[in-house]
Amino acid sequence: MAELFSLTGHDLLRRIERGEVASSSILDSVFARIDRVDTKVNAVVKVNRQQSDIAPKTGRLAGIPVLVKDNICVKGEETTCSSRILEGFRPPYDATVVKKLKDEGALLIGKANMDEFAFGSSCETSCYGPTRNPWDLERIPGGSSGGSAAAVAADETIMALGSDTGGSIRQPAALCGVVGLKPTYGRVSRYGLIAFASSLDQIGPITKDVEDAALLLGVIAGYDEMDSTSVDVPVPDYTRSLQKDVKGLRIGVPREYFVKGIDPEVEEAVRRGIEVLKELGAKVSEIHLPHTEYAVSTYYIIGPAEASSNLARFDGVQYGYRDKDADNIIDMYVRTRSKGFGAEAKRRILLGTYCLSSGYYDAYYLKALKVRTKIKEDFDEAFRSCDCIITPTSPTPAFKIGEKTGDPLSMYLSDVYTIPANLAGLPAISVPCGFSSEGLPIGLQIMAKPFDEETIFRVAYTFEQATDWHKRKPML
Repeated sequence: MAELFSLTGHDLLRRIERGEVASSSILDSVFARIDRVDTKVNAVVKVNRQQSDIAPKTGRLAGIPVLVKDNICVKGEETTCSSRILEGFRPPYDATVVKKLKDEGALLIGKANMDEFAFGSSCETSCYGPTRNPWDLERIPGGSSGGSAAAVAADETIMALGSDTGGSIRQPAALCGVVGLKPTYGRVSRYGLIAFASSLDQIGPITKDVEDAALLLGVIAGYDEMDSTSVDVPVPDYTRSLQKDVKGLRIGVPREYFVKGIDPEVEEAVRRGIEVLKELGAKVSEIHLPHTEYAVSTYYIIGPAEASSNLARFDGVQYGYRDKDADNIIDMYVRTRSKGFGAEAKRRILLGTYCLSSGYYDAYYLKALKVRTKIKEDFDEAFRSCDCIITPTSPTPAFKIGEKTGDPLSMYLSDVYTIPANLAGLPAISVPCGFSSEGLPIGLQIMAKPFDEETIFRVAYTFEQATDWHKRKPML
């Protein structure tokens, strides 16, 4: 019989409903797994073993352990964004997604490691040290939600929440061989998410299969008056979209995503995945997204600009770490931010402040916003002739820890295939579609129109049921 920690959420829910297993047994299994493997993986930075009520309750996730990324507020629990500057910060409130999880009976078992303030694509910038990929402990798990993805892949949790600003759910999901969904911007409340870039951030699920992703999104989605960017649209039952049927569905494959720089094994695996869907009845055609080449440049102006503004509040006065040796308030600001922020956080604050400064705002930030509109218009035009778009998730499999830390530009290009969906506010999912010759997972990305997560789930579920990539587990 399989260990409880290795099962999916929907399987465990059915077993709980039939009286075959207790939530306390699931928790014991997951905590034992964390104790056994997290010294190798370093995916979990805080474990909450004080579950006040572990008896099964009513709710769509009753008794299911969920790990939360360390930039999502949980009342009374230290939330640091994996940065020294928020050391000791305990939010006095729950994020809306956390409240929804609790209301549906989920058991919040702790916090997942991440790149500091979500700045990174490798989960190497955390003040808690790097997270390692369960498939190869010498390699990165992707970022910034690397802890959430690695924990799901290593069976240290049943489900997890991540946040996605430029691919931070989908890219680590791809590199760790799990499922990661970025919902439409505005579909899930951002209240209680410590902001990186407010016009790009979105919370979403990281799970072992597509059905769990549909189940978890159904719980956390919905309008929230506490979030001015939340959109008041109905939330469907996403589990009803899990149909093995893509007959007649129009799939667009953008030529700009298969160019020089993509790993040949990644291209082969993704094209093979597209052929699977074609054989199942989908209609595949090539499309053109002409402004894709500007997406990374646009993102690395808008993202740091918004980050420099959002991170101005962390100055040693109200939150977390404060330098004790300062002689005056200005010295305290300087010392606190110098010691509290890591190198990548400082780099992005400086870049963003420069782009917003007098004389450069029009030349950089305003121009980036105009290009962003062009990128969105490309997608609007493409969706006139197709129902969804399929691309690689990451241009390469997981690279080795330390390989790109000295080359920020090379690191930034890790998100070249995921950034456009954030700039356009589109929903997108990554599902496992193969492995490299070195045994490293490869992900396939599916994008759809705004608020059309149902089509994404339909295509992803059909593909998943026709393959067995999602069933493979790393040997830890």
